[in-house]
Amino acid sequence: MKDKGKNIKLTKVLFFIYLISVFWIIVFKLSLPFSELGYMRSINLIPFSESLIINGRLDFSEIIMNVVIFIPIGIYSEILFKEWTVSKKIFLFFLISLMCEVSQFILGIGASDITDIINNILGGTIGLLIYRAIERYQKTVLRHRNL
Repeated sequence: MKDKGKNIKLTKVLFFIYLISVFWIIVFKLSLPFSELGYMRSINLIPFSESLIINGRLDFSEIIMNVVIFIPIGIYSEILFKEWTVSKKIFLFFLISLMCEVSQFILGIGASDITDIINNILGGTIGLLIYRAIERYQKTVLRHRNL
């Protein structure tokens, strides 16, 4: 039981480090903080619109990266907030994503985009489903081993 407590503490620390990393990646685009303050300030409230179109084509790489970066949040939420409902966890994904987008707007770094929020929520939800699928698979394997 003592090991489980240590594991949860380590998971919380790793989650916190991950959140800082996500914030740095999304808001500061992996550059030094405050090097480009006030450079660009815009908001796009139309999902999957012009902000993702480059050379007349939809830029899927940004969509995929926004989904992928939030998959671990879904996994962490399943580990750390097991007692929460799915809707509470999805709201957590929304809040974290919204904080990043609002920070981008306030600091004038990049464009705040509703599409990013949608994709981030999708990524968190996929992470949640991945964790549940792995957990279900492990239970099935253990059940078959005990037969």
